[in-house]
Amino acid sequence: MSRWTRRGVRRSRRVQVAPADSSSAPADSGSAVAEFALIAALLTLVLAGALQIGLVIHVRNTVIDSAIAGARQAGLADQTAADGRRLTAQLITVSLGERYAESIAVSTTGTGDTEIVEVRVATPLPVIGLWGPHEVWDLTGRSLAEDVDRE
Repeated sequence: MSRWTRRGVRRSRRVQVAPADSSSAPADSGSAVAEFALIAALLTLVLAGALQIGLVIHVRNTVIDSAIAGARQAGLADQTAADGRRLTAQLITVSLGERYAESIAVSTTGTGDTEIVEVRVATPLPVIGLWGPHEVWDLTGRSLAEDVDRE
């Protein structure tokens, strides 16, 4: 018998599917869900670790840049070490929080005719988010001090 009728309308064929019995089912049936859960958890940990490393680098660069800006401020002819410390603390507090600006020291060292202003910041190391042990990192910024008496 033809699949087509006289009017050109196709007849549907019915296909009978045999019921699946437990002996013919594949051995790994349903394992995709478990595999996805394991792989998703692993990938989530890898992504969280990469984001944390990025945050650690951001904190380090922010503190160092703030210390350099404070050293430049303290090195100006009409400014003092307290001005450099204040600027460093303000920049760190605005960017990262007050906790990161607790220990700031400004010192001046002379080598020959040149004076160098150094700003040291002891800051926490962010381990989980921004939380971590206090004063683990000792980050430094340096700048030349202006000498208005030199001709």
